[in-house]
Amino acid sequence: MTFSRPNRSEATLTRNRTPKSISPFSGMCATCSVECPGLCEIGKSSYRGKEVLYPQPFGAVTAASEKDYPIDYSHFNIMGSAVGAKGIEADSDKAIFPNVSTATKISDIELDMPIVIAGMGSTNVAANNWAGMATGAAISGIGIVIGENVVGMDPNSEIKDGRVVKAPNLAQRIKDFQDWSEGKGFIAVQANVEDTRLGVQEWAIENCGVEAVEIKWGQGAKDIGGEVKLNTLERALQLKSRGYVVLPDPEDPQVQEAFKNGAFKEFERHSRIGMVDEESFHARVEELRNAGAKYIFLKTGAYRPADLARALKFASDAKIDMLTIDGAGGGTGMSPWRMMNEWGIPSVELHSLAYEYASKLKAKGKHVPALVFAGGFTLEDHIYKALALGAPFVKAVGMSRAFVTASFTGHNIGEAIKSGKIPNAYKTYGDKLEQIFITAAELKKRFGSDFDKLPASAIGVYTYTERLKQGLKQFMCGARQFALEYITRDDIAALTREAAEVSGITYIMDVDKEEAEKILG
Repeated sequence: MTFSRPNRSEATLTRNRTPKSISPFSGMCATCSVECPGLCEIGKSSYRGKEVLYPQPFGAVTAASEKDYPIDYSHFNIMGSAVGAKGIEADSDKAIFPNVSTATKISDIELDMPIVIAGMGSTNVAANNWAGMATGAAISGIGIVIGENVVGMDPNSEIKDGRVVKAPNLAQRIKDFQDWSEGKGFIAVQANVEDTRLGVQEWAIENCGVEAVEIKWGQGAKDIGGEVKLNTLERALQLKSRGYVVLPDPEDPQVQEAFKNGAFKEFERHSRIGMVDEESFHARVEELRNAGAKYIFLKTGAYRPADLARALKFASDAKIDMLTIDGAGGGTGMSPWRMMNEWGIPSVELHSLAYEYASKLKAKGKHVPALVFAGGFTLEDHIYKALALGAPFVKAVGMSRAFVTASFTGHNIGEAIKSGKIPNAYKTYGDKLEQIFITAAELKKRFGSDFDKLPASAIGVYTYTERLKQGLKQFMCGARQFALEYITRDDIAALTREAAEVSGITYIMDVDKEEAEKILG
């Protein structure tokens, strides 16, 4: 079985000349012809070089791994039952799916749905869709995290003596959530190496009333710092002056000349990798608490198992509130394409290890923070399976790419209505917001005249969340679990022996074996 598709992908706008005759391990055409213009990644890399490392067009798409991992969440099924009900009276008139509660808590933060929109930072695809995601998160009662480099990338930020003193973009992002918040959900500010040096989290706490902050070790899509593209020399020089790694060096006169002559059209801005150390981690947690942070989170990526153990142990000892564990396979599209496919521990394996390590800490009487599993989740069955695989430690799932899609789809609908040029995909339902968005009437009643201030992108995010909510309620009702606290690892079954061995979840042919024997006498 071939798990990967080397040397060609729609993500990098590359393909094979002979798609039916390909070497499975190299991805090259079985016969590479001198007459080919260079359609594959090798060919395109011979004239566009490092540009082909990234999904294209960079900044205008979201992308995630296309690798067919040996085990993924589709290798588990949710178990239903015909008897009983937990969290509600076992009465057919009361045990109906609208009565299921999808509420959860991170520390004492209440969420209406177990969802955190994780780490949306300075990249174009995040920035362009931020208002919809933040406002949509607020009215949906879920969590959202402002990702890395937002202050450093804002041309209007003011930095004095290496510390931020003005950050209009960050302030606006926080305001987008706070203006619509009704007390449920949260907004958190994340920090990488550069953000920490700039004092971004301290500034947000002091100037914007932020209560939650997140320390970032990494994410599931890549094991290096974040990257973006810069299309002007002025921006490249500004970001180098702010301490970022910018390639090629914008201060080099030869590089400047090459850029002006059109030899290349974009500079790359890269963030540094962090250096995790137990003593410095605890010192940083203490600094944030002293600065006024009420809630402290940590996000880690698909690193090797020892690093996951460190994350859980450090988080436990520091008694932080939430730990997000992001498996390989997800991402929002800014990572090197081969890295997104070929590095790290995939989600099921990483999450299974997290459950194992958390259980060991719990058995020793140690604090286990609320866990959030992430790694390419999009729909309600993913949510249920992740909550079950990590029960009772997992309190929510992290999602990013799906909410970007919901946001820009909502935005596209709003723009189409304004222009009067409505595609048939939308026109089927009408030509007004209230007709196309199925939740618009409900939101209009809820917000009254303020409804007109809601971005169409936020309505898209809310509508998508409401779909997830009803879908999750239906699964929970069928499993007879009427609140999230009742979900256990027994609620899912592994469809293969391999999935059972990796996860510790019971193989489907062994589910209820003893109980079934008792029933049969």
